[in-house]
Amino acid sequence: MDGSTEPVVTRSNRGQWENHVEGHPELSLSFSSKEEAADAGRGVADELGVDHVVEDADPTGAITDEQE
Repeated sequence: MDGSTEPVVTRSNRGQWENHVEGHPELSLSFSSKEEAADAGRGVADELGVDHVVEDADPTGAITDEQE
């Protein structure tokens, strides 16, 4: 990659869990469970040689697709 030191961030987003990779939208993926997203996020972070951060969030109980 480009030597980025930004961490891979696993976070809740409108009822889904996503891995966000700053500067690499092609590596940013969504998952239905926190555990699945965290496992994938760790793998991406290991491949890139960067840290992995999991942001805690309260479960919402529903997946939404709200327009902003």
